Amino acid sequence: MTDLRTPSVNDGESTGPRHPTQLFSVRAREYAYQKPLQRIQILEAGCGWGDGLHLGAKERHVTGVDVDTPSVRAHTRARADLDAWHLGDLRTVPMPPRMYDIVHAHFLIERVQHAELVLDRFVAALKPGGLLLMRFRDRASSYGFIDRVLPGWLRALAWQRLSPAGTERPRSGTGGAEHAQRRELADGDPEVARGIEAGEDRSAGADTAAPPPAVYEAIASREGMRSYCVMRGLMIAEEYTSLDTVAAFGRWSHVVSGICRLVAAMSRGRLSAGHSDVTLVIRKPENRFARVI
Repeated sequence: MTDLRTPSVNDGESTGPRHPTQLFSVRAREYAYQKPLQRIQILEAGCGWGDGLHLGAKERHVTGVDVDTPSVRAHTRARADLDAWHLGDLRTVPMPPRMYDIVHAHFLIERVQHAELVLDRFVAALKPGGLLLMRFRDRASSYGFIDRVLPGWLRALAWQRLSPAGTERPRSGTGGAEHAQRRELADGDPEVARGIEAGEDRSAGADTAAPPPAVYEAIASREGMRSYCVMRGLMIAEEYTSLDTVAAFGRWSHVVSGICRLVAAMSRGRLSAGHSDVTLVIRKPENRFARVI
C-alpha cells in the first residue's frame, strides 16, 4: 500500500501568497500544461455564484452545476465561459464518474444542504490525479457564526447596505483588492485579460443579488474539510485563510471586523476572528490505494 504524505499547510491566520482568484487559475494552468494534447474538463461547482478559472489558450470544456434559484439561474445564464450547465438538486444533477480534471467549488459548501454527500459526488466525478479547488466561509470563524445565525432578511439588508456599490459583493472577494489581483493575473496573457474583463462586465449587473442561504453544515469548516480529506484519502496540497469577505465590506469593513472580534471574545476562543475564508488546493491521488498520513 502506498503512503501519500500531505505537504505542510498554512496554519496561521493569514492570507496565502496569492489571492484565490489568481492561485486557482495558476494551479489550473499548471495542471493543464502537463497535458498538452488533452482538452481539460472543468466542473464549475457553484456556477451561479462567482466567476470561473482563467486557463489562457488551453482548450477546455466547462460544465456548471448549482442549485436552482432565480438569482443563481440569472447569473449562470449570463456566464459566457460555460459550455454546459445543470441546475437542480446537487445530489442528482449529472456528474459522470471520473469525468473532470478540475472541480472548482467557489463559495458553495457553506450554502448547500447535504454538503458531504455533494462533495462525495464531486470527488467521484474527479479523475485520479485531478484537482479540487475549494473556497468557502468557515463556520468556525466568528464571521461564519454571525452569517449563519442572522435572520435571512437581516443578512440581505446588511449585504445591500454595507457592501460598497459598484464592487463585487462579499460573494466573490475584496472589491478593489481583488480587481488589482486580477489585473496582475492578466499581465502578459491577452486571452486571460479578455476573460477577466468579460467576467467583470457580467458581474457588474449582479451586485444587487440577494445573498445565498447560510447553511454551514459541519463540513464547512477548516477542521471539517481536513477530516473529510483524511477519510476520503485526498491530499491537501495547499491551505490558506483570509479575511477577504470581511474586507469586501469596504469602508464598513472595520465595523464588521470589530463585531467579529467581539463575538470571538465572547466565545472564549471557540470562534476565530482572524479569518473568514478558507482556500484549499486538494489533489485526488493517482493510486486509489493511496492513503494520507
